[in-house]
Amino acid sequence: MIEVANLTKRYGSVTAVDGLSLTVRPGHVTGFLGPNGAGKTTTMRIILGLDAPTSGTALVGGRRYQQMLQPLHEVGALLDANAAHPGRNAGRHLLSIAQSNGIGKHRVAEVLQLTGMADAAQRRVKGYSLGMRQRLGIAAALLGDPPILISDEATNGLDPEGIHWIRDLFTSLASEGRTAFVSSHLMSKMALTADHLVIIGRGRLLADAPTERFVASAGHHDVLVRAPRAADLAALLAGRGAAVHADISGALVVTGLDAPSIADLAAEQGVSIHELVPRNASLEQAYLDLTGESVEYHTGAPPGPVAKDRGPRSIPRPLRVLCHRTPSGHATFSSRSGPKPAPFAPPIGSCLSLPSRPWVVALSLQLPPHARGTRRSTRLRPCSSHGSSTRCSPSGSSAPSRSALSTARARYERPSPRCRSAVPSSRPKPPPWGP
Repeated sequence: MIEVANLTKRYGSVTAVDGLSLTVRPGHVTGFLGPNGAGKTTTMRIILGLDAPTSGTALVGGRRYQQMLQPLHEVGALLDANAAHPGRNAGRHLLSIAQSNGIGKHRVAEVLQLTGMADAAQRRVKGYSLGMRQRLGIAAALLGDPPILISDEATNGLDPEGIHWIRDLFTSLASEGRTAFVSSHLMSKMALTADHLVIIGRGRLLADAPTERFVASAGHHDVLVRAPRAADLAALLAGRGAAVHADISGALVVTGLDAPSIADLAAEQGVSIHELVPRNASLEQAYLDLTGESVEYHTGAPPGPVAKDRGPRSIPRPLRVLCHRTPSGHATFSSRSGPKPAPFAPPIGSCLSLPSRPWVVALSLQLPPHARGTRRSTRLRPCSSHGSSTRCSPSGSSAPSRSALSTARARYERPSPRCRSAVPSSRPKPPPWGP
């Protein structure tokens, strides 16, 4: 038996557990539920002596966990599947734990076989999947064949066969008169496993009741009825005080009368019924109704499609600047940032020393709108012609200062190998940055 009385745990200004009292009795699988941040893991850590409470007591079998000389013989626990050393194999990991509690090697082999880990016992833990680590943690918890088993999210990473196995394990332990205290966020699995529920929110107790009674208290009950003469049956049911409405499939949804009463009434009036299904609230719906005001981390609505931004770009697309020397000896510039070349103010110093054939400056500028007048000097490299123009990358530039980088960012393309051989060895000093 696990007994928690007036338990409180504070971390600075945060109260993780607030005056919690509960009792986990033997012969039952007790589900421990609550939203994220409700204090479930903190409560389990205090029960196992891993955290000290601010106030209150947590007893296992009538005494504190720290007072047990060989705790594995009394309590088995799985809180973290990654608690095993990654460099050890499963066999050595379990053997070290067993020897610390006076447990022999034969029990290690038994739990490896029980959890399906016998074939992987010689593999290192770092190569295990999350499901295999979960099985290893369960094997460690079962080493001492304890009367009490505590598990936090034991089904994480398990495949369907593993989930079915661990559900049967908890049920079989409870049928033997042992205590199983299990937390999980999977309501469908908990509804099939736990016969008693303890639900907390913001560190306080919200519910402590058998699973069936808790679900029945949700109040969502109706009966689904399908009949060839649905209109006649609806009038009969309404005459007996039931609330009747049709769903989208044409079936009748009846509240206020149970299934046997509806069947008896239809038989008396000679109305045939093809389907009669009592429907109750699920554990998930009952849980959500109870913990709606205790959820600490609320989620928002899923984001819709993001509209394409048609406004001005804060950083323009990289520019490819074309430099041409006209027959009259003047230099002209154009930009390839758009679909068609457009006139562009040169971001380089001069082009007058170029030969008559066209040159291309492979210059990628990324300037914010307020710094588009910023210039950076460079010199051109002759390259082989490609079509009607010549491509080359700039060189001879020095690293800008921090203030200049905060105003503009320039990224030059790496020169191709055929451009490097034509670059003069002397590198003129570039002019300073300026508007």
